[in-house]
Amino acid sequence: MMQEFKKQYKRILEQYILKQTEHNLYEGQNISRQLIQKNISPEEVISIHKASLEEIMSDLDGDVRHSFDLLIEVMVRYGLALKEHQTLIQKQQNMKMEMELAANVQQTLLKTKVPAVTDLDIGIITVPAKEMNGDYTHFLHDNTHVGIAVADVIGKGIPAALCMSMIKYGMDSLDGAETNPVIVLDVINRIVEKSVSDSMFISMFYGKYDTSKSEFTYASAGHEPPLFYCSESSSFSELQAKGLLLGVVPNVKYEQHSIILNKGDFVVMMTDGVTECRSKEGFIEQKTIMNIIESVRDQSAQEMVEYVFHKLEELQDFEQRDDFTLVIFKKV
Repeated sequence: MMQEFKKQYKRILEQYILKQTEHNLYEGQNISRQLIQKNISPEEVISIHKASLEEIMSDLDGDVRHSFDLLIEVMVRYGLALKEHQTLIQKQQNMKMEMELAANVQQTLLKTKVPAVTDLDIGIITVPAKEMNGDYTHFLHDNTHVGIAVADVIGKGIPAALCMSMIKYGMDSLDGAETNPVIVLDVINRIVEKSVSDSMFISMFYGKYDTSKSEFTYASAGHEPPLFYCSESSSFSELQAKGLLLGVVPNVKYEQHSIILNKGDFVVMMTDGVTECRSKEGFIEQKTIMNIIESVRDQSAQEMVEYVFHKLEELQDFEQRDDFTLVIFKKV
């Protein structure tokens, strides 16, 4: 088979040297397809070209003849590098497909339904920086209570997604939405501490809204403090609550606090993808974020979170560096 290819190549080369027509070039292009089919390497092609040229031109200059030897050595290295490069590309493509599949599974597994609550408007937006989302939100709901968990894994990719599945498992094991935030965090912390690697830590905020009292009760495990907007005074304040990150030690005492929401008041819960947004000049100040939120305080909660995301995206020159999650509970 190789001998037939060599004869064919010699004939095409000989015709090209004699005539140099477009038809000769076309024949050369067609024969190149056989190189892939017959698995002929670049250095073998040059070797065949050299041998054919020596037979066609007996008076071939010695220096030209030796130059092909150099070209063969170059092509040997090139062929090896090309093969390695193609292997890496294939691995990257396989990895990308696996990540896309894992992201779809994660999205389905961790999906949560936003409840419809009397006198409470809820807005939520969560946008991953890459395929896998290191942020997680989960709602619990009954006739008089709605609970919201906002978590952030310190880490990315598939390990972070696996950590989130443990949070999901813990949330599903709870009795209901009336469970106090400190109990929720204690349950989740024990599950994470036993099941997740020591190198993975999770921050989490949990809030519970009581529709009968308009009361928002909350606790935090090392998470970003939410912002509370008081409509009467047109001012923001942070909802601070001390608590260690999830998964560090099994027994942790979490603080629990409560506030009353009046009409027009709202609570802004978020991950560090919001608070650590950066522009060319540096980190975007909290005051700027507050001003952005306040500028749309009269809109619906969903319109508010979407506006804040797009505004911060614009300030970052549309370069999202971290997972972005924003949830608003607004008393109406």
